[in-house]
Amino acid sequence: MEIPKIIYGGNHLDERGTLLFNNNFDASEVKRIYFIENKDVNFVRGWIGHKIEQRWFSAVAGTFIIKLVKIDNWIEPDKQTKIIEFELDNHLLNILHIPQGYATAIQAKEDGSRLLVMANYLLGEIDDQYRFDIDYFEN
Repeated sequence: MEIPKIIYGGNHLDERGTLLFNNNFDASEVKRIYFIENKDVNFVRGWIGHKIEQRWFSAVAGTFIIKLVKIDNWIEPDKQTKIIEFELDNHLLNILHIPQGYATAIQAKEDGSRLLVMANYLLGEIDDQYRFDIDYFEN
């Protein structure tokens, strides 16, 4: 079973400017990309889960808190599931890999934050979206 992890990027600064890179990320599974911009820093987008689909997140502007829960029973998920938290910012091209079987809640920490989302299925290719109330997993 895969676990969520950060794929670390880096940057290079010289007289020409700054180059952000992630030489460790293999994008060969990515079929779709889009951006998320929350309406404000108080709004939390979630909980949305995917039993089959994988996601990769990267902050291209600002900072995000990404909360994750592992779901084993999709019919009646355990409300006491441990919440895992990651922070992504736009200073490096770090990418958070979220394997199948997780639900996410996403909160921007700065106005104007923008999150790049990559998925391994095309829109409508599979029916794999599970939504839960925002306080469902909060202990």
